[in-house]
Order: sequence, then structure tokens, then C-alpha cells
Amino acid sequence: MKSKTHRLDRFISRNSDFSISDTRLLIAQKRIVLDGQVASSIQQKVAEFTRVVLDGQCLNDNKPVYIMLNKPRGVVSATKDPKHATVLDLIEHPQKSELHIVGRLDFNTTGLLLLTNDGAWSRRISLPETKLAKTYEVTLSEPLSDEYVAVFREGIYFAYENITTRPACLEILSDYTARLSLVEGKYHQVKRMFGFFQNQVLALHRVSVGSIFLEGLEVGQSRALTIDELGCQTPAWQPCSQGRLG
Repeated sequence: MKSKTHRLDRFISRNSDFSISDTRLLIAQKRIVLDGQVASSIQQKVAEFTRVVLDGQCLNDNKPVYIMLNKPRGVVSATKDPKHATVLDLIEHPQKSELHIVGRLDFNTTGLLLLTNDGAWSRRISLPETKLAKTYEVTLSEPLSDEYVAVFREGIYFAYENITTRPACLEILSDYTARLSLVEGKYHQVKRMFGFFQNQVLALHRVSVGSIFLEGLEVGQSRALTIDELGCQTPAWQPCSQGRLG
């Protein structure tokens, strides 16, 4: 989602009865206030969430919204769907119609899903260049071995896209379960990585994105992110100290 930014004089002309040329006089008369500060230049930027007040009247008072949801199985990661319930159907918020999804989960994948109306924030979370780790708990149909750990760390070649996945950290929790951390979100990436070993993913559950963890949130429930969670800055991936836990 692209955040819209306008020059102040153009914003005033589009959202009031004043013209672009009137804006200099309005600024000189200290009649425009941006985020609590008197405007000083016609070239000041008005972003999506800049609060703009002209003569005491608010022209722009959009508020950023950041929500985490514990997505259930069988719910679509979409804002609209003609056949299935969507994640927005699970959320009660006055601005929910403005929200978009940050990193979709497949129909049967469960766990942490982020939604926001802040395009700049969602891009930062989603881009591989940000190197933000997304961590999943995986249940497999066949037993795991330490070979998986080495292969995931090196990366797996996907012939269809002619790419090799970035290094991923796999921790084996039991014969059939593992925790996987990766920085990408290729199409069905987790299933395809285990498919390299012809091992079917039976269940996939996202537990964290960066420093945002799902703990304490019931299935189908949602809440606003905290200030600390909004920073979401943690190292993306570090080599596993060992392949198998326990």
C-alpha cells in the first residue's frame, strides 16, 4: 500500500475553499496548524496521518491503526471473499474498512496476522530487505532429520522462479515438529521447502513476526499492537546453535 504525501498548499486547495496562492497568506497569519505546530512553509509535507487544522477546523485527522489477530484455520486472508469468512469478519474496529493485511496466511494456516492502514509500516515489515524474521511452528507427515537443518540454512532452489531461498533457521522440536524462521514470503514457501524432502506439511502456525509474538491471544481474537511492538526490530536470522531441541 502506498502512502500519499501532498505539499501543504496543494492539500489546502483540495480540501478547503482557499486556492494554492492563498496558502502563503494563511501561513503568514498563522491560521494553519500541522500536528500541533503552526505551519511555516507552503512546501511542508502533509502525509496520510498528518493532522491539519485550518481556522480551527480539522481537515485531516486520520489515525494509524495496527492490529494483531490470531487467525483460525479456514478463514481467508482477504478483505472480501464471496465464499468464505475473511479475517476482517473477525475484527471489531471503527476503521476496519481501511485495513489491509501485512503478510497473508494461507486458508488453513493459523496464527499471527497483522493488519494496518499504514502503508509505509506494512512495507517495512514485508520487504525481505528489512530482514525481519517470521517464525512458524510446523507439523510434518514424515520424521525430520538433521539434514533438514543444513539444507534450510544453505537455501533451497525453486526451479519455477529460478531462485534460491534465503538462509532459514530450522529447529527440530520432535520427530514430526519443528520451528522455522525465515525472512521471505514466497508462494507456499514453507510447504515447498519441506516438499524438497517430499515431506508434507500437516499444520502450519505463525507464532511471531520480528518482536511481535502471538502469546496470550485466543484463536479468532485480535488486539491493538503496543508501542514497543510497533518498532518490531529484531535480528532476522542467526545460525541455529543446534538442530534438535530437547
